[in-house]
Order: sequence, then C-alpha cells, then structure tokens
Amino acid sequence: MRHAQNSRVQNSRVQSTRAQDGRALLACVILAHTDPQHVQRLVRALDPFPVFLHCDPSTPDDAFAEMTRGLAERAVVMPRIKTGWARWENVEAELQGYRAALATTDATHVAVLTGTDYPLASSDEISELLGEHAGTSFALIDPLPHPEWGRSGGFDRLRYRHWAWRKRMIRLPIPRRLPHGVTFAGGSQLKVLSREHAQAVLDAVDAHPELVGFWKRSWVADETFVPSILMTERFVPDWEQKHVRATLWWIGWDGTRRKSPPWLTHEHAERVLSRRSDAQQELPHFFARKFSTAESTPLLDALDAEHVRAGTPGRSAAPAAQDGTP
Repeated sequence: MRHAQNSRVQNSRVQSTRAQDGRALLACVILAHTDPQHVQRLVRALDPFPVFLHCDPSTPDDAFAEMTRGLAERAVVMPRIKTGWARWENVEAELQGYRAALATTDATHVAVLTGTDYPLASSDEISELLGEHAGTSFALIDPLPHPEWGRSGGFDRLRYRHWAWRKRMIRLPIPRRLPHGVTFAGGSQLKVLSREHAQAVLDAVDAHPELVGFWKRSWVADETFVPSILMTERFVPDWEQKHVRATLWWIGWDGTRRKSPPWLTHEHAERVLSRRSDAQQELPHFFARKFSTAESTPLLDALDAEHVRAGTPGRSAAPAAQDGTP
C-alpha cells in the first residue's frame, strides 16, 4: 500500500499494474468515510485492479488506520479532502482519483465507487466487458431538465448559489447566469469512464477554471458537474457514440423518500444475486450498494461464494454504444 504525497501520486508499483494478457484494466477510485472492515473487503474483492482510496478527514484516526493498514501494493491512499453531503469537494476527490489513475496506471477504464459498494461480478468478467467496449464509457446520464428532479428539472441546483450545512440546504434566492456553451446534464457519480473520457474531463477542468468556480456553489455538484462536461460536445465530441447509457450498479432504492439508499441485507439476496433491477436495461449490474459489515455480512458472503469467488453466471451481451440508448 502506498500513500500519495503532497497531492501528487508518486510513481510506484501501481504503475506496473496492468493486465498481463492484454485484457482491459479497470482503475477503481473509492470514496470512503466509514466502516474500515468493509473497505478492506472491497479492496480485496477488486483484486487485481489498482485502487485509489480517498478517506474523508472526518473519519476518526483509529478507523482511518484500520482502513488503510496492510493494503496491497496496488492500492494508493490519496490526500484527504474534506468531503461531505452535497459538497463540491466530492467532485474534487473524484477528479483527484482520475488524475492519479491516469498518471500511474495503464488503466483502460476508471470507475468511481463509494466505500459502501461491492462487486457483483468477478474481476475477469469485468475485464471481459470492458475489453469488448474499448474506449467506451458506462453511465446513466440525462440532459437537464431531469424528469425526476423537481419542477425545474434540476436547473435550480445551478441557477442559485448553495451551501450545505449539517445535511441541510442553504440557498441564496438570487438567480445567477448559467455558463455559456455547456450542455447541462445530471446523473449518478457512480460510473465507469473510458481512459479517454476521464482525460477529457480533466482537460476541460484545467482549461476552464471558471466552470469549477461556478459549480462550487451549485447543489450536489457530483451529480451535475462531470455529467455536464461529458455531454458537452466541445469537451467530449464522441460521448454519444462512445458510451453505453446504462448503470452498472444495483442500488436498493425502495420508493420511500430518503436521502440515501437503504443498507442491503440478506433479505435482498435474491434480487441482488439476480443482478437485475430494471427490465428495460439489457446489461446486468456489475456492482451494488450499499453494504456494511454490521448489516450485510451474510449477503457479502453469499456474493463471494456464488458470484465473485466461485464463478459468475453467464451474462447477456452489452448493448452497442452507438446512439446512447440501452
């Protein structure tokens, strides 16, 4: 296990982490803040993929030490950024992970996961999927107005300046001008980007600091900033042709009004193990959330036994990434 130094990831053994037989390689950016036992289990389950682990500074020192103790050499502990609910810094941690992954590995794709995620498929199956989709990203992103984001379709997240305080939204009720030449979009922070698309996001960030300044006062920037960059043609010209509009995550939303999905338990086993949650999506899920050591250990054991460690069921072919539809 290596620690990044002074916001720069030094060359290390992570750089030599590559698929020895030429298969696709996934770099995994993990954004964690709690449950060190599960984070350790998640890193082990992602073997042999390189991992870039970010842990929020609010995590107690003893929990951080347990989370990072004895990690494999393919894991890098990133500089700790003060992230939090609905904060811009969640995006900053994501971008930091992209930079490290691209600078120190030969990864063909980069995934963003939380510390409460877990793979539903073996690393071999994940590599097979990505190898079949070279240069292609997997993300469920829609242009604004988003049909599920209130009367404004999500534009109010951008038109007004926001602050997050104790899991409450503070909004300055004075509208501001939106940036010109941007296709505003929204979607989950959980996604798998091709190396080329991750680099395009970083290029846009570096070339347009004014966009970063604008989004720092938006609401839940991790659901709109990178999606908007990806869907803006001048930043990512081939996005429509080179992405599969699908989510690789099984998430246990149950229809109740809540700020985050429920913990997955053994009661969810049949549905999680099916790797299906949407009849309209042809592609099965390859990850799920959210898990905890306290609530989910029997289910995690079942996943290891039936999917990850003891082989996985055959999967359907992924839809072609031509027009951005599933």
